[in-house]
Formats: sequence, C-alpha cells, structure tokens
Amino acid sequence: MKILVTGGAGFIGSNLVDAFIEQGHDVVVVDNLYMGQVENLHPRARFYLLDIRSPELAKVFELEAIDIVCHQAAQMDVRKSVDDPMFDADVNVLGSLNLLQLSVRHGIKHFLFASTGGAVYGEQDYFPADEEHPTRPCSPYGVTKLTVEKYLYFFHFVYGLKYTILRYANVYGPRQNPHGEAGVVAIFINKMLAGEQPIINGDGEQTRDFVYVDDVVRANLLALEKGVVDIFNVGTGIETDVNTIFRELNALTGGKTPEKHGPPKEGEQRRSVISYKKAKEILGWEPQVDLKEGLRRTVEFFRKKAAKA
Repeated sequence: MKILVTGGAGFIGSNLVDAFIEQGHDVVVVDNLYMGQVENLHPRARFYLLDIRSPELAKVFELEAIDIVCHQAAQMDVRKSVDDPMFDADVNVLGSLNLLQLSVRHGIKHFLFASTGGAVYGEQDYFPADEEHPTRPCSPYGVTKLTVEKYLYFFHFVYGLKYTILRYANVYGPRQNPHGEAGVVAIFINKMLAGEQPIINGDGEQTRDFVYVDDVVRANLLALEKGVVDIFNVGTGIETDVNTIFRELNALTGGKTPEKHGPPKEGEQRRSVISYKKAKEILGWEPQVDLKEGLRRTVEFFRKKAAKA
C-alpha cells in the first residue's frame, strides 16, 4: 500500500516510515522540517517539504495514489500551546482538517491519528486511565487533539472515513528532538552528554507514563493491520516520576550531573498514566521494552550522534 506519513522526518514519524518501508509499503512523507530533520528521512521515501496547512497539500494527493494516511505531524509542545493557543489550533486543528478533507475527496482507505494519552484526560480521577476516563484537557494542546478526535468521528459518520486513534503516552527514544520544551528524556540526555546542567521543574515528583518509540511504532502497524475504527491508549500503565528519570539517565551518562531543581511550570499535570488493556485485547499490543532498556538504548543513540558531530 501507499502510505502518507505526515511529520515523517520527525521523531516518531521517521521511525514509522522506516517500519512501513521494511514491511514493503510505498511511503510518501510530508514534513515542514519545523521539528523534523532531513537526516531522519528514509532514502526510499518520497519527500514533500510542506506544511499540513498548505493548499499545496492537495497536489500530493493528486500526484500520489495514497491508500493510507498516518497523521503524526503536530504542534506538540504543551507549554507553547499555553503561550500561543491560536498557533496551536491553527496547526493541530486546521492542518488536520485540511488533511481530512483531502482524505475524503481522494478515497483514503484508513486514517491513523496520533493523539495524546496524557493531555486529553487531564488530571485523572483514577490510575491508570482507560479510554472511558472523562476527557478534561487542561492545555490547548490537549483540547486540539481531542477536537481532531471528534472531527474524525464526524468524517466517519458522514463520509465513511475509517480511522484509528492512538492516544500515546510520553514517547521517548532515538531521534527524539532534544531542543525546546518537549521530551524530557532527550533534553536531559543531551545536556548531560554535553556537560551542561539540566533543570528539573518543581520537586520532580510529577509522574508520566514513558513508552519507548519502537512499541509505539508496533501499535501503529497493528492498528493498520486490524483496521478497527476505535480509540486505543498506547502506554505502559506504569507511573515514573521525573526525578527517577533524571537519576537513571545520570547513571547511564556517567553520574557526574548534580540534581538541580527550578520553579514548577504553570499548568503542568501532576500525574499521568494510561491503561493499555484495550489495545492488548483488540490489537494484540502490549509494551515490550521496559524503561531501563529503553533509556539505555536512547542514551546510546545520543552518544553515537554526539561522537559524529
């Protein structure tokens, strides 16, 4: 099949492109390289330097006989969404609508959407949150992801567009961008290897559900294979606080970085962890890479990358 991957030069998107090509699919990548990097692009993928909001996106659908859309492109920085909710909505909602309208017009067979398992639920009533947990996003980022989920239901109900929504937990691993505010694992590793001081926001006791990128890729492959119109959490069901992440990474990078805390970030969720029970039952998916091994692989990736620089 021919698969369009938006954000295919980015962290998760490029890992997905590699997996799709390995499975024998023909892959087209659309990326504006705002966060993505040319070096991440698979040489056998056809690349269009485009923003998902661009009217030029229509030409990609006209030139390429797309079967599947795998929508990974997003403004995914929660803090940026708080600072500039209009920009966040412009990219995440209007960009996705552009893609959805083109998907209907060109008869796309299935639409895979990367949503968020932390931000759509907000402060949780119970732990881990399953897909039936109330959705009360406390950031514009979470609001926009939930909005696109609702649009997907509309496009399915009215036009018959088949879709699968995957609500990712906190994804980490090779190729994660260490610049900006998103991706604490990559940020910490990058600074530790460079001999710089990472700052832990607040007391560091805030928890997240850290899921390795290879597991996320496998969830997408299974979602494509099963073709189920549904919503699935993609996480580990395990809470890990930021202090633990810092200490694990410090040990893996030589143990020389002092633990330094800064002020807490306004509006940051305190606890976030999601259940993967439904994905296991319906997709046959469960996480396979534990945190220690995932962090080790990620440090090794950044260490090799730094050695080449």
